[in-house]
This record gives sequence, structure tokens and C-alpha cells, in this order.
Amino acid sequence: MAKAFASSADLGEKAETLEVLADGIYALTAEGDPNMGAIEAEDFVVAFESRATPKATQDWLAQLREHTDKPVRYCVLSHYHAVRVLGASAYDAESIITHETTRQLIDERGQADWDSEYGRMPRLFREPETIPGLTHPDLTFTDTLVIPLGGDRGDLELRYCGRGHTAGDIIAWVPKHKILFAGDLVEAQAALYTGDAFHFDWHEGTLDAVKALGAEQLIGGRGAVAQGREACDAAIEQTRKFLRGMIDNVGAVHKRGGSLKEAFDATHAALVDDFGQWPIFEHCLPFDVKRLWDEYDGVEWPAIWTAQLDREVWDQLQNS
Repeated sequence: MAKAFASSADLGEKAETLEVLADGIYALTAEGDPNMGAIEAEDFVVAFESRATPKATQDWLAQLREHTDKPVRYCVLSHYHAVRVLGASAYDAESIITHETTRQLIDERGQADWDSEYGRMPRLFREPETIPGLTHPDLTFTDTLVIPLGGDRGDLELRYCGRGHTAGDIIAWVPKHKILFAGDLVEAQAALYTGDAFHFDWHEGTLDAVKALGAEQLIGGRGAVAQGREACDAAIEQTRKFLRGMIDNVGAVHKRGGSLKEAFDATHAALVDDFGQWPIFEHCLPFDVKRLWDEYDGVEWPAIWTAQLDREVWDQLQNS
């Protein structure tokens, strides 16, 4: 029997949990759906990530408003993917912040990614007619951007740790509380999407830089909040293990002159016992393997995923 395309059959609602991690620092998790975060300053809020539509972001904002009525001054987007950015207008923020490379990626492939992700994950696009268009940042940086939070709240540091999930992922770090919003650079018991990734950079240097912060609470792109240094390090190492398993298995097939389909089958067999029950494992793996195969072929810059390419790769790897 053919497998339903990507997450198109995942139509059940997920239970959402808003956690107060410290005074004025919030995380929303949703059983493997994309996580959200917010950091209060003295007189404003920094939102970390949006959702796929303004309506979906408004639903998250309504929960946040049970804890604070301060205006959202900054919306920080960790990377360019549609389910993370298209709902940003709901915040009515003064500035939208991304890495400079993310700005370039939105210009280069934002519309294609919108079309692609709408087909892959339709449930996340609540009231898609509310999307006003592509989300474009008005404030970008390349290394570090510090936002003073005022009073005794310390600073919020936005950092670029290297290429990983995309070429432009950033993290949000609260040094006072050692709280890290890692975006999709780290997943806590959720499968990785690596269709736009730089696997070799990510699994070594980038994750090393993330781990070196010494987080004591970590909010990944999906999955539960990691509590305590040991759990934070474990989430980072789970992410690294997934990447290492891909690199080893795809690399072995590529080296012996095998096919993309053989690489997918070998990688699936190697990872399924440890990771197969994690959210979106079956959805992501065909696109993950295709991107890594391209890297082994010497393709430096990821292909632009279109709705047509999505289907072609899915049918070749999951339904053949």
C-alpha cells in the first residue's frame, strides 16, 4: 500500500502545553508540532518563531496573553521555512529579525517553500487565506545581535552558530537563566528535516558551538523542553546521532556506487529502530537522504524544493 504523502494524512489536533521556564520566559510545545517561544523584557516581548499562518500565530499569542499583555516589539525567526514564518504578521511587531542569509533564502525560494510545505503539512496552515504574503525581515545580522531586556532581566543574545538545518539558522540564548531556544538545529525526540541542510557542518562544528553554551533548559524545534544540563546535552547528542547515522549510511552506498533508493533503504533500516517512532520520521527521511546524496555529489547549495520535486522524490523513495 502506498504511503500517504509526507504529513498530508496527519490531521489530528495536537495537545499544546505552555510552560513558564523562568520569570517572563515561555515555551509552547505541541506533541511534535513546531515549538514556539517568548521572552519578556521590561516593557516589550520578543517572540521566537511564528507559525504557518496569522490565524495559527494568533492562537499561540492568545495563550501568551494569559501571562503578559506587553506588546511584541521583535519577532525573531530562526530560519526561512514557511511553517515558521508566514504567520509573523499576527504579532504586529516593530521589527522582524533573521540572519542575513535567511533574508536571501526568503527572496530566493520563499514562494516555492510556501507551496511545498502547504502540500506536505496542510494541518499546520489554519485559515491559509489570512497569509498576507511572504514574510520579509527588516533587521538582519551575520554573527550576534544582543537585545537588552532591561531592569535585572539581562540580555537576549541572538547567535549564528554555523550552517546546519539551513544556511541561516539562528538561536536565542538567555545567559542569565541558561535557557536556549535552539530552533531546528536541535530536536528533542523528533525527527530531523534536513532537506536544506549542510549535514557535515551541522553534525560537528555547529552542534559543538550550540553545546558549548552549556544550556540548562533547551527548547528545540519540536519535542519536549529539555530540563537540566544532562537532558540538554542528550538532546544535542540525539540530534548528532541522527545526522551521523545518515552520513554513515548514505556515504557508504554512495562510495560503492549504489543508487539513491539503496541509500534511502539502508538509512531507513539503520535509523528506524531508534528514531522511527519520533514525529515526522517517515515524512522527512526521503527529503533528508536526497539532500545528503546531493552533498556527496558535490552539490554545495541545496536544491529548491518545489511541490513537483517533493512528489517525485517521495514516489521514488517511499512508494517504489
